[in-house]
Amino acid sequence: MHTITSGLDEEQTYVADWADDWLLAPPNPAHRLPSLVDPKDMRRLELHAVLTASGVAPSPGDTEVIEQLSTLPDAVHATLRRWLGCCGQCGCAA
Repeated sequence: MHTITSGLDEEQTYVADWADDWLLAPPNPAHRLPSLVDPKDMRRLELHAVLTASGVAPSPGDTEVIEQLSTLPDAVHATLRRWLGCCGQCGCAA
């Protein structure tokens, strides 16, 4: 004896799963938790962005040097961004 299944049960389950699905509302900025980024971390992120935007993507071995550079003052980072010619192009602060 042969049993033939139509597959309707699977399709009905699939449709029922999607019928209960809906998109979430966008987050309300007023409900965000305050989060301050440490200046050292911000300089590190900016340095990664500036190097990548300038076409010099940091390699994994460059992480230690970038960490050391991020401890230097903001004036040093402004100079680095100027030297790399990125100011105004990647959105980083001048």
